[in-house]
Amino acid sequence: MLLSCPGLLSRAGAAEHAPPPAGVATSYPAFDQHPVEQVAIAAEPYNTQEKASIFRFKYLKYGFMPIRIIVTNNGDKPISLIDARINFITAAGDKIPAAEPEEVERRIGGIKRPDGGYKLPGPLPRIGNKSSTKNKDVDEDFHEFEYSAVAVEAHTTRAGFLFYDVEGMANPLAGGKLNLRMLRSADGKELFYFEIPFDKYLHGASTTH
Repeated sequence: MLLSCPGLLSRAGAAEHAPPPAGVATSYPAFDQHPVEQVAIAAEPYNTQEKASIFRFKYLKYGFMPIRIIVTNNGDKPISLIDARINFITAAGDKIPAAEPEEVERRIGGIKRPDGGYKLPGPLPRIGNKSSTKNKDVDEDFHEFEYSAVAVEAHTTRAGFLFYDVEGMANPLAGGKLNLRMLRSADGKELFYFEIPFDKYLHGASTTH
């Protein structure tokens, strides 16, 4: 399912609100633009309870931050994200891959791996590869909101969410950034990596209040 502008109908078990329709990536405070490749990507953290109320499950309470990824392709050919790696890089330089729903379920149940960690081996997830969990709310959120557009067609914007484990971080966005690699053009050529500083989002959010 391609998540360009999710329009959610009110129904039993549905998320409380739909996210606003996705604008072009350059309309958001935090974005990186490659004029030559004609691609722009924005990252919009849902770092407050008010913004995160669109989801069925309270991810922030359990240390997971939803981040909306907005990809705008202004070129004349599609780009592929099938091999994309989209990592949250902390101010200390730690790399956090996007979480799978099973990781959220482990956190809910307080179940750790034998080595004491929660994370599954990376790189995960693969764009477009849906997995399931026994928690209905988490399962439905990931299926409905997770970024899954394996291709972004010419002159098109696609958007969706990835979820990152930021448990224990007082202010994970400060000095952090989103790093996107292994995006490819229609001929298979790898695009130059995208790097989106979250400080741009924090500055933009502070100027709107």
